[in-house]
Amino acid sequence: MRNMQYNANYHDLLLTELLTTAFGVLDANSLALLREHLRWVEVAGGQSLIEQGEPGDSMYLSVSGRLRAYVQQDDGSQKMVREMGRGQVIGEMSLFTNEPRSATVVAIRDSVLVRLDKPQFDALVASNPQISMALTRQIISRLKTEHAPSKAAPPVTIGLLPITEDVAPGTIAQTLAVQLQRFGRVRVVDAATVNAELGLDAPTAGALPYDMSKVSTRVSLLLDQIEAENDFVLLVADATPTAWSHVCSRHCDELLLLADATKPAVVHPNETDCLVLRPPRTEAAQILVLLHSADVLCPSGTARWLARRPVADHIHIRPALERDMGRLARMQSRTAVGLVLAGGGARGFAHLGIVRALQEQGIEVDCVGGTSMGSVMGFMVAADQPLKPTMALVRDAFRVNPTGDFNLLPMVSLIKGIRLRGILRHSVESLVGAAVDIEDLWKNYFCIATNYSQAREDILQSGDLQRSILASIAIPGALPPVVRDGDLLCDGGTFNNFPVDVMRTRRGIGTVIGADLSARKPHRLEFSEVPSSWALLRDRFRPRKLRRYKLPALTAYLLNVTILYSMSRQRAAQRITDIYFNPPLERVGLLDWTRMDSIVQHGYEHAREVLARADMQVLVDGLRSQPPSDSAKS
Repeated sequence: MRNMQYNANYHDLLLTELLTTAFGVLDANSLALLREHLRWVEVAGGQSLIEQGEPGDSMYLSVSGRLRAYVQQDDGSQKMVREMGRGQVIGEMSLFTNEPRSATVVAIRDSVLVRLDKPQFDALVASNPQISMALTRQIISRLKTEHAPSKAAPPVTIGLLPITEDVAPGTIAQTLAVQLQRFGRVRVVDAATVNAELGLDAPTAGALPYDMSKVSTRVSLLLDQIEAENDFVLLVADATPTAWSHVCSRHCDELLLLADATKPAVVHPNETDCLVLRPPRTEAAQILVLLHSADVLCPSGTARWLARRPVADHIHIRPALERDMGRLARMQSRTAVGLVLAGGGARGFAHLGIVRALQEQGIEVDCVGGTSMGSVMGFMVAADQPLKPTMALVRDAFRVNPTGDFNLLPMVSLIKGIRLRGILRHSVESLVGAAVDIEDLWKNYFCIATNYSQAREDILQSGDLQRSILASIAIPGALPPVVRDGDLLCDGGTFNNFPVDVMRTRRGIGTVIGADLSARKPHRLEFSEVPSSWALLRDRFRPRKLRRYKLPALTAYLLNVTILYSMSRQRAAQRITDIYFNPPLERVGLLDWTRMDSIVQHGYEHAREVLARADMQVLVDGLRSQPPSDSAKS
C-alpha cells in the first residue's frame, strides 16, 4: 500500500459525490476542510489494507476497485464477511471505540481509496460540528446494519474473457452494453481503446499490445479514470493470454468466462495463464457464460464445464435473443428478478396463472426456486418455453390423478408414486428433453428438499432434474422418498415451503416475487370428536353439500402436517418479498387435480389485481423489460 500524490482532476468530482453519499450534504467550508485532511492511497490486488487485531488508526473511503473483509475463525480459517466497492466506508468503528481492527480487509483488485488518520479525525470532530455530526451519522448507520445481511455492490468493471475458439467478446460486450444502459453509464474498453487513449502504437500481428513493464501505471490510471466516469465498464480481453488479457482479468470486479457451448469443455490458455497464475486473494468472481444458438431447445452437458473450473455462478445465453442478453445485464447490475413458488398440491396450478399475469405486464423472470408442487411449476418456468403450450402440456399430463395409485401394502408410503413419476418424466422430456440436469435449464433454478438422514433442509441446484423434483414433492408417509448421495430425501415443505430466504442469497437478485399458497382463513370444524371410520365411510356416500364430517383425506392430511412447521417461516418470508401473491384458494382442495383451469384462473385474476394496485405501480414499471401486452392493458 502506498500514498499517492494525485493531480488528476477527474477524481475531484467523484470524491465530492462519494463524500456526499457517505456523510450527507456538507457546506463548502466543511467539505473543503474534510478533503484537506484526506490522503490518496493505492492498494495493489492481493494486498491487505488493514489487518485483524492491529490498532485502528485510520478510516478509508473507497474511490475505485473492490475489497473483501475476512474474519479469522477459531480453527484458523478465514471467513469472508463483506465485499466492498466504490463509495463504501471502511474501518470507521475503530476510530470511535479505540478497539483493534475486527477484520482483515484485502484488495481483490487494484484499488484507490482516501484515508483519514485518527489525529485528523479527532481534530475534525472537535472543531467542526457539521463534520462531527456527519461522521456520527455514519457510525449510527453502520450499527443499524451491522447484523443485517449486506448486499454486495454491483460490479463496476466487468471483464469478458473468451475461453473457447470462435467467440467474439467484442460483439458480446457491445450487445451487453446496450442492455446495461438501462441501469447507468456504460463504456466498452479493449486493447485498441487503450492504445488510442495513451497514444501507443498499434500492435503487430501476434505481438502483445504493449510492454506492460513500461506503461502499467498509465494503463491503471486510465482505467481508473474510465471507471470513475461510468457505472459499468466492460473490459474486452483478447482471444489469447496477451498482456491486455492479464490486465482485464486483474482489473475487474467480476469476470465473465465466455464459452461456445458446442465446443469441448477443456481448459483454455486464457484460463491457465490469466487466472491460475494470479496472485493470491485477487480472484474476482468468475461467471461461466455458455453461449448457444437461438434454435437450441435446452442446453446439455453443463456439468462438464462446471467440473473443470471454480466459478461462482453460470448462465446460459442465446446472444441473438434480446431477452437473454437482458437477463445477463440484470444479473450483472444486481437487478435480476427471482420468482419463488410455494408448495400446495393441486393449488400449485395457480402459479401458471401468476406467471401469465407477469408476462402480460412485461416482467421477465431471471431465476426460479420452489418447493414441492412449486418445484414442478418452477422448472417449467426455468425451461423458458412459451406459456400456452406449457399449460396445454400440464393440462394433458394431469388428466390422470397423480396421487391415485395407492399401495395395498403401504410399507413406505400410502401412494406408489408411479403415476407421478410418469407425469414428471413426460413433462420434462416434452419441455427440455431426456437426461437433463438442473444446471442445463435456461434460467437458474433450485428446489428445496428435506434431508431425512441428516435432519436438515437441502437446496438442490445441481444434478438430475427429475430426481431432484421427485425428492422435493415426496410427501412423508404419502409418497416414496428419494435416495440421493446416500441420504434419504423427502418433501421440502417440512423445512421451507416458501424459500424466499434462499432466493435472497442468489447472485444478482434485486427483486423477489413470491407466490404463497397457504390458506388465508383457518378452517373450523363443527363437531367435537373425530368420528369412527364407519361413520366417515357412510358420510362419504352423501352428496358433498350434505356431508357432516369435512375432514381432509389422509393424503391431504399428511401434506398439511408436513408443512406446519414451515408455515411459521412463510410469514417471515412474506416480509422480505417485494411482490407477494397469495391467491384465495380456501375452497380448493390440495388434491383437486381435475380443477386445473379454474385454479389457474384464480391465480391469474389475483395476480392482475395485485399488480394493478397503486402502491405497486412504481415497482412494476421499473421491472418491465418490455411494454405490457394488449391483454394486460385491457
